[in-house]
Amino acid sequence: MSSTRGTTVGFRSERGAVLLALMLTTGLIAIDATILATAVPSVVKDLGEFDQFPWLFSVYLLAQAVSVPIYSKLADTIGRKPVILVGIGLFLVGSVLAGLAWNMTSLIVFRVIQGLGAGAAAPMSMTIVGDIYTVEERALVQGYIASVWAVSSVVGPALGGIFSQFTSWRWIFIVNIPLCLVAGWAILRSYHENVEPRRHTIDYAGAVLLTVGLTAVILALLEGGNAWAWLSVPSLLSFAVGVASLAWFVFVERRAAEPIVDLAILARPLILTTTLVSLGVGALMIGITSFVPTYLENALNAPPLVSGIAVAALTLGWPLSAANSGRLYMRWGFRVTILAGSAIALLGTIALAATGPWPNPFTVAAIAFVIGFGLGWTAAPTLIAAQASVDWDERGVVTGVNVFARSAGSAVGVAIFGAIANNVINAGRGEHDYATIVSASTWVFVAVAVLAALMCVASLRMPGGSVDSAAFAPATQGATD
Repeated sequence: MSSTRGTTVGFRSERGAVLLALMLTTGLIAIDATILATAVPSVVKDLGEFDQFPWLFSVYLLAQAVSVPIYSKLADTIGRKPVILVGIGLFLVGSVLAGLAWNMTSLIVFRVIQGLGAGAAAPMSMTIVGDIYTVEERALVQGYIASVWAVSSVVGPALGGIFSQFTSWRWIFIVNIPLCLVAGWAILRSYHENVEPRRHTIDYAGAVLLTVGLTAVILALLEGGNAWAWLSVPSLLSFAVGVASLAWFVFVERRAAEPIVDLAILARPLILTTTLVSLGVGALMIGITSFVPTYLENALNAPPLVSGIAVAALTLGWPLSAANSGRLYMRWGFRVTILAGSAIALLGTIALAATGPWPNPFTVAAIAFVIGFGLGWTAAPTLIAAQASVDWDERGVVTGVNVFARSAGSAVGVAIFGAIANNVINAGRGEHDYATIVSASTWVFVAVAVLAALMCVASLRMPGGSVDSAAFAPATQGATD
């Protein structure tokens, strides 16, 4: 693909219309990341099956995780535009159906369709940014993208709370319809690319094995100790199928002509470490956004709007720091910036676990802001560092691996957290008992803190040096230089 780069960044530049279109697309995913969490108690009250609510997040993230590598491979062969448009279309269809859901099972199924759409829309937005902007320009573009998350961090939880409290939780999905239509029209009208036709093959075997493996593991985690005993035949069988499928997946990927997850690139230290950090980011984000609202609403009977504001503090701290992360990594390098962000997030998660036994929406909001601030210095620089180390023909795959890691971290993370919460609740007096819900939430927050510590370890393993050092330069460029 060829692209013409301008000399300025902003809406008035020659790439301004594309930037606006990408911001609209990002807004779809950003709002969805927070709007549902505050409505979960209302959804459960209407549809029932409290123990199944983690599936609303797991299936969405699972569908996103397993589809991202496929979309990324297609993007490097047929181009970014058709892939992102398909993603927006699927997200639209999933949103319409979710708004019409008649029970928890149907809502879970329709969340899968939404996840398949997000699997294309989210990574393609990031990939296109990497295509049309240089590393230096991306430091400025990050401010525009961060502003989307900043607005969404306020609008998403607030809308979720308002719809749940005053109208119906179904509006959290209906509101996506005009957003999808505008975003799709903007991409169709503004973004143009020239792609050299290439023959390609889809690794169907790898896609099936990855889906089966992750689904079986998540099923075992969420239903163990709930629908069946941990050491029962269904539990052991689910774990066995999951582990065997993932092991077979690794075997198949090493021999596939065009693997959906190119395990060879993980041999590069930079790609491996950024992938591990992204796993941690995904798990931390879902641990806070999916469990804090339930924690506050069930423990304190806090209205959805209040719990939404607490979650908004995390997603507000994130874009505020992400907007300035470009200046930091241009001056200090990627590793120092990412390590600083990981350390801040770790301190926040420790504070959340320590204060868990004493639920207070103001305390939770303040701590969530700190965690979000740390993640803002971690997530975006991690992706940009990975993108900077490859050329156009690998950028889609590398972006896909990064997004896949974050989605997989979220999917498995919410399953682990859900298993912890469900087992504590089942051993206690139910989800409406104060002591039980506080205990369950506190143990979830302890698990989140452990994952934050592991993320810090991964950050320490990143290659050091400035942005223009050999570790962060495309391989072809490094060879030439």
